[in-house]
Amino acid sequence: MKKSILFLVLLLFAAWSCGPKETHDDLNWTTDLGKAIQLAKKEHKAVLVNFTGSDWCKWCFKLSDEVFSQDEFKEYADENLILVKVDFPEHKPQSNQTKMYNQALAQKFGVQGFPTIIIINDKGKVVAKTGYQPGGPINYINHIKSFLGG
Repeated sequence: MKKSILFLVLLLFAAWSCGPKETHDDLNWTTDLGKAIQLAKKEHKAVLVNFTGSDWCKWCFKLSDEVFSQDEFKEYADENLILVKVDFPEHKPQSNQTKMYNQALAQKFGVQGFPTIIIINDKGKVVAKTGYQPGGPINYINHIKSFLGG
């Protein structure tokens, strides 16, 4: 009897811990790339486009947890970046219009996996296509700066 209860508890815990997860941060993401590029030109900032599977992608979770949710990255982003999230969730509902827009952007930039990060400079030119990098927020900031010449 005790083994059955222990097995049931372990089974419930495993099901709960493997359930849907979602990336979380308190960054100011937008979903309209065109408006983001216009704003970046006006404010002399770069655009970081995050192609993500926010509720299923293991490497997207790592990037969010290790970089995007950290204060150092938030401070850098607030001063230097316009952030765009292009999401391909499995469990969150999206309108057909959003799905089509996101798919068109993924095709335009040749996205083949997640996360894919596109860096666009303040002139509107794509300067990098990258993804997850280990090493935390400072390393990721330096990775971005390497493409922007700063």
